[in-house]
Amino acid sequence: MELTPNWEFVADGVMGGVSTGHLQQEIYRGRMASVLRGDVSLDNNGGFVQIAFDLCADASGMDASGWDGIELDVSGNGEAYDLRLRTDQLTRAWQSFRTDFVAAPEWQSIRFPFDGMIPHRTEAAFDPARLRRVGVLGIGREFRAEVAVAAVRFYRT
Repeated sequence: MELTPNWEFVADGVMGGVSTGHLQQEIYRGRMASVLRGDVSLDNNGGFVQIAFDLCADASGMDASGWDGIELDVSGNGEAYDLRLRTDQLTRAWQSFRTDFVAAPEWQSIRFPFDGMIPHRTEAAFDPARLRRVGVLGIGREFRAEVAVAAVRFYRT
């Protein structure tokens, strides 16, 4: 199922950090994409730039249990990024279910199985029936982020 994300840009400034960046819609290596660019800084306990979207306009959860995972068409600067999923089970901003990937210069479709999502700072088990938010982050080290997402979809194997 193809999704139509309404991406938003978020940086660590919401927590006092000084990372900077932006989100832009553009033709990236021949494909229309949402492109996250930024400089990740660890100063002031920061360390991330992110693009994210809620699956439902009212930020409620969505039942994605009929699918096996989420797939992204991505390209970038060869750096490692995080995919973060949030469910309505999570109550703190730092909680998530996550995995990482490398955004290679060539376009690639990467599948992220729901059963491979790693809980972070939560005891909850990932429940795709309660999926609420999807994020792509440059995080955890000082670097120049550049990652483009051309498509987001749920898949079945």
